[in-house]
Amino acid sequence: MNLDLLDTKVIVLAAVLIVTAAVLIWLYVRNRRRTTASLRQKFGSEYDRAVLTHGSERKAESKLEDREKRVEKLKIRDLDTAERERYSKKWESVQSRFVDSPKGAVTEADDLVSSVMEARGYPVTAFDQRAADISVDHPRVVENYRSAHEIALRLRKDQATTEDLRTGMIHYRSLFEELVQVPTVVDKKAVA
Repeated sequence: MNLDLLDTKVIVLAAVLIVTAAVLIWLYVRNRRRTTASLRQKFGSEYDRAVLTHGSERKAESKLEDREKRVEKLKIRDLDTAERERYSKKWESVQSRFVDSPKGAVTEADDLVSSVMEARGYPVTAFDQRAADISVDHPRVVENYRSAHEIALRLRKDQATTEDLRTGMIHYRSLFEELVQVPTVVDKKAVA
């Protein structure tokens, strides 16, 4: 009789452990799916780029989460109205010089974007780190930024065509516009 009771307890304990393990695995998988979906939604094509760069979704997601944590620690701020107007006027000036001096305009656009980033609180050290930081808040235009930077590097080697320079200006403009835009305020209503 004691042997039957002991066997029953072991079976019940084993069943509880199996059910607990199954629930934990299910929760883990569900959380990973949510994480994956959330990161795909937030980063868009940058998510796919990270997967290609790092070789797996898990590694890419870890790197993207690291980016988010790094940027959270930065003191990123919006530009005030005066700064926004000043930078916008500078951009108009740079853009207007493109016809007469496309090389100079692209170089100035690169410098102006870096200045705006610095004013907002982004570190402007190595380009790859700048692009990674920008990808957290501006994933839609980070690839444009990379492309424009590549064109600026080719320009320094005198290997960029006028069409390349035009494309570079368009790409710089897309990031510039996002960096100087007026932030949208979202009303958060208290839940009763």
